[in-house]
Formats: sequence, C-alpha cells, structure tokens
Amino acid sequence: MREGSALLQGLAVCGNCGRKLCTHYTGRASSPGYHCAGKQITKGRGEYCLSVGAKAIDEQVASAFLEAVTPAAVNATIEAMRQLEANQDAALSQWRLAVERAAYEAERAQRRYQAVEPENRLVARGLEMAWESRLRELAAAEAELRIREQQQTRVLTKQQADRLRMLGGDLRGIWDAPTTTDRDRKELLRTLLEEVIVHVNRAEYSARLIVRWRGGTIITLDTSLPRGNYNGVRTDEDTIELLRRLAVHYSDDVIAGILNRQGRKTATGERFTAGHVGALRRYRDIPRFQATDEPAQGELLSVRRAAEILELAPSTLLRWLEDGFLAGEQITPGAPWQIRMTEELKARFVKDTPVGYLPMIEATKKLGVSRQTVLQRVKHGELEAVHVGGGKRKGLRIKAVDDQPQLFERNS
Repeated sequence: MREGSALLQGLAVCGNCGRKLCTHYTGRASSPGYHCAGKQITKGRGEYCLSVGAKAIDEQVASAFLEAVTPAAVNATIEAMRQLEANQDAALSQWRLAVERAAYEAERAQRRYQAVEPENRLVARGLEMAWESRLRELAAAEAELRIREQQQTRVLTKQQADRLRMLGGDLRGIWDAPTTTDRDRKELLRTLLEEVIVHVNRAEYSARLIVRWRGGTIITLDTSLPRGNYNGVRTDEDTIELLRRLAVHYSDDVIAGILNRQGRKTATGERFTAGHVGALRRYRDIPRFQATDEPAQGELLSVRRAAEILELAPSTLLRWLEDGFLAGEQITPGAPWQIRMTEELKARFVKDTPVGYLPMIEATKKLGVSRQTVLQRVKHGELEAVHVGGGKRKGLRIKAVDDQPQLFERNS
C-alpha cells in the first residue's frame, strides 16, 4: 500500500466504465485526485472518462466510515454478522442434506447394478449408466458444498468483537490524531469497505458515491465538488504531448496560435498565450525551441503547392501538419501555414513501397499493437514511415522490423 494521501486508492471504481481509478497528485501541495485510465473520444480526441479531486470524496467516505463504527453501530454490526452466520449455517445444512441424498441415491444405484444377473446385459448396461449418473450428481453436490463453505463469511471471535467495541468508542479521536498516518487510515477503511463507485456530474459540480461494505451492504452518498477544482486543474495529456512535439520546431507564441486554432483551452478554460505556453513548458520540463544560425534549406511553399508536389490532398497535408506529423512554418500566429520542401521531406513520399515497409494493418499485426500506437510511434520518430502514392493501395507504409526494444516503453 502506497503512502499517498488519496485514501480510496485501490477502492475507488469508475462509475462510467467500471475500471479501478488511478491516483494522481497535482500542484506544489500534491493535492490528491482520481482519474480513470479509460478514455472517451470527444471531438476526435481522447479524454479521461472521469477525473476528480480526492479531498471532498475522501472526507465524505471517511465520515460515513466513522459514523458506521460508533459503539451502537459496532454492536449492530456484530449482531448482523452473527445473524448472517446463523443464516449461512442453515443454508449449509441444506446443502449437506443434498449431499447425503445424492450419496444415498448413488449407493442405491450401485446395489441395484450389483444385484442384476450378469446374463441380462441390457438391464445391466442401463443400471450401470444410472449408477454413473448418480455418481456425477454426488460429485456436483459435494463440489457445490465446498464452494459454499469457502464463501462463508468469517465471524468475529469474542476478542475481536471486544476490540472492535473499544475501537468504535474512540475511533474519531484516533482518526484525527497527528500520529495517525494516511497509511493507517487506509488500513482502517479497508477493514469495512469493499469498494466505492464514483459517479461525477460535471454540470452540477457534484458526485454520487455508491459505497459497498464488506458483507454486502450498500449505501449511497452525495457530495458537492469545488467549482474551481472538481476535476483537477491540469492540462489534458493530449495537449501536453502535442506541446512536446511542437516545441522542437516553434516558439511559444507560434505554439499558442496552433493550440488556439485547434480549439484547445488551458487548465482554467482560457485561450492560450505565449505566457501560458511558456509556463506550461517550464512546469513540464519541456525544452524551449532554439533557432539555429544556419540558413534553412528548401523552398518555402504554401500548403496547396506543397500538396501538389507531394501528390496529396491539401486537407490531408494540413491535418498532418496540425497533428504534428509534419513540421510547418508561419510568419506570425494566425498566418497561413507554409511547408519547407526539402529532400528529406520528399523522401517520405514515394510511388512504390520500399523493401521492408508494410501496410498499416500488417504492421499492427507484426508489432502486436494498435493502429493508434503505431501512429504515435511514427510521430515520435521511433518508427520509420513513408507515404506510397502509386498503385491500388495508397497510404502509409511502416518499417516494422522484428527488433523494436523500445516499442512498449513510455517516454520519460
């Protein structure tokens, strides 16, 4: 169990897709939060299907836990567990009787088979099949009984019940004590909690928590979320990845223009400025673009003219440009894009498929990853790709070699 302050780590579940929620910590104060690793496609881009700050949720669940373990609630819990044990014992007795009946029927079928005359083969064969059927029923009944016995709830001993009563009388003081660590609080929660399903209503800045206790009891809690931080003040990861790619080629003011044209917003919902981009870049340790003194090689062309030379549709070239697949230049933010036509760029657009390059579908099968993963690796320069413009099957071709040691590693 980790030492972080997110108390529901390992217990919180996404109310949208059912995945276990991951924990994250943001800002200088390392404020805890929960997010779902699953993503939804919104306006053509992936977004977490749930992301929320942990403070309000943890406080609500902790209050419900402390209220549940007051002395009266402890006594009720102990009595309920004893009643549950009695009910389970009654159910187990029924399953034991079923095993006894199955054993009697199997023994009876055996006696009938052994009593038949050997010369009466047809009757003997039928009685043998009946005996085997009863033996299978007996084995099934015994297996079901073992499962029921294993699933029986462990009942508290007298010493455990006395300790639980003592703990319930002063648990709130123990919970708030400065000597109680977050790890201690997590262990206390896990004594009674099975899981907490989190549903977030972003429009109303609220969350509904479905708390499932050990033993099967379920309660529902509603809590309000801070309006300024209901889903954590953080820039989405797709924008961060795009910033990393753009920072290699462009200054902060040009990057701000690109992000704004794509409809992206800052963590607080504002349009990007050069100051926003610079602050975000420094916070994420992304190096600043450094212009070189060497003269640029290649003619600077408009998107339409470059598309004609490369034999592509202008819309395709523009989409690759905005997604960071190709590098482009602007005189000023908002000005038309221009492409520097270099020999290196032309070499990426060929008429025939080079040796060792595969179509996308074959490359994904050979590498064992999704199409989106292959495209990301191409954008990061980890895989080589060319665009084939000749033949019946036009499109990207990937150089998918067997030795790709970094294919499944994340960039630091």
